[in-house]
Amino acid sequence: MGYRVVVVGATGNVGREMLNILAERQFPVEEIAVLASRKSLGTEVTFGETTLKTQDLDTFDFAGWDMALFAVGSAATKDYAPKAAAAGCVVIDNSSLYRYDPQIPLIVPEVNPQAVHDYKNKNIIANPNCSTAQMVVALKPLHDRAKIKRVVVSTYQSVSGSGKAAMEELWDQTKAVYNPTSDVPPKVYPKEIAFNVIPHIDVFLDDGSTKEEWKMVAETKKIIDTSIKVTATCVRVPVFVGHSEAVNIEFEDFLDEDEARDILREAPGIMVIDKREDGGYVTPKECVGDFATFISRLRQDPTVENGLNLWCVSDNLRKGAALNAVQIAELLGREVLKKG
Repeated sequence: MGYRVVVVGATGNVGREMLNILAERQFPVEEIAVLASRKSLGTEVTFGETTLKTQDLDTFDFAGWDMALFAVGSAATKDYAPKAAAAGCVVIDNSSLYRYDPQIPLIVPEVNPQAVHDYKNKNIIANPNCSTAQMVVALKPLHDRAKIKRVVVSTYQSVSGSGKAAMEELWDQTKAVYNPTSDVPPKVYPKEIAFNVIPHIDVFLDDGSTKEEWKMVAETKKIIDTSIKVTATCVRVPVFVGHSEAVNIEFEDFLDEDEARDILREAPGIMVIDKREDGGYVTPKECVGDFATFISRLRQDPTVENGLNLWCVSDNLRKGAALNAVQIAELLGREVLKKG
């Protein structure tokens, strides 16, 4: 006996990836429905060997369905997620809409699985921001050992985090560099992204930080420990898929780099590739399509009393979005619904 599952936003990058991962991980699906807006109505998507036609989100009845994985923006989620939740269908939401609601759990299954039981507050579970998800997977096992005081993180985030239009913009601008008669002005981003980096993701806040940077601070505190201090600089880079992060960690207690490496090797969801030689680390291109969060360049930071540096890379469409949502669904099924 399996679950009746709905994927909302099935034609987008993350929605399609959710379908791929549900099939790859052999999630116990009894029946699946794929929903999209009316402009995408009837678009075909694949689920394993099956081809499915999208149904109309606006008229869909969520009654009798076990869980719905939402991969649409906050505006659509605000309209439709409460309807699904009220109909008894547990919503797993990938947007930012519910992440900071104290009554709604924000979950990374390797980090705070116990929070899944709080879904009953509103029948909704939030999926964290892509840059936060991979970082906290690495931070949590180290925090359990030595307690983290402060994190300084710089991100190098791929354009797929902004959607299909951003990927097309990078591709078109890259081609235009080699064609002097072609000009592709920026539309998705404020400046050209091809052969460039942009230190600006999401809107600016009054203190000079961006909302993406604020998200990493707030979400890390909610998922792991409110006492952790976090400062972030989030940068968009000309990479199609895969987010990278340079993370500096200051602990309350000393943690030797070799012990930290051993801890991370044993931690769920992590793969350590850390050889001190040319190419002995993982780049974003190499992580695409993989489930793991990769850790490299692990080393002591001699400028603070108890510091470590590390390089963290993950497929943002997977662990940063679709994979984490499916893992939440698996956790929900295993710990709460218990049908599969």
